[in-house]
Amino acid sequence: MTNWTIAGTLTVEPVSERADLLAEPVAKALGSLDESEVAVVEIDPELADTAAFCEAYSSPLSASANCVVVAGKRAGEVRFAAALVLATTRADVNGVIKRRLDVRKASFAPMDEAVELTGMAYGGITPVGLPADWPILIDKAVADAPQLVIGSGIRGSKLLITGSALASLPSAEVIENLAKPVG
Repeated sequence: MTNWTIAGTLTVEPVSERADLLAEPVAKALGSLDESEVAVVEIDPELADTAAFCEAYSSPLSASANCVVVAGKRAGEVRFAAALVLATTRADVNGVIKRRLDVRKASFAPMDEAVELTGMAYGGITPVGLPADWPILIDKAVADAPQLVIGSGIRGSKLLITGSALASLPSAEVIENLAKPVG
């Protein structure tokens, strides 16, 4: 198993032994990943938001990645995608993502719709286990990261995963400059 240096004060556990810490679609999808490239940590659900998580568990913000669900319309058809960017950046929704989806306007999907379509909890949505027809847009900085903290599909845990494992997900596309610096 990988030495997860980003785990801070948390206890790292193999995902195969803690399916109870994963949303159902996430647990199913993790079977296709090399278990040495992914692990799970249990957290307080009240501390699931990135800043609170990092502060409470001494995990570096620079190693956290956030997944956002984006929607756009073209000819009456709603197109969805997930974008994964470092927590220190923000997704370029109305530039890169809008062009990739080939829509006139892109925006964050409404919370209730994102939760229903993914089978995951808001604040825990992750690229692992998303609907197969959704593109998973991954910023190159995320794909290049040796270790990351991402959602697990629920608010009571986080996945520890390598950038290369994320880039290997079905329908993953690594995109240069998918994210912009915050500020």
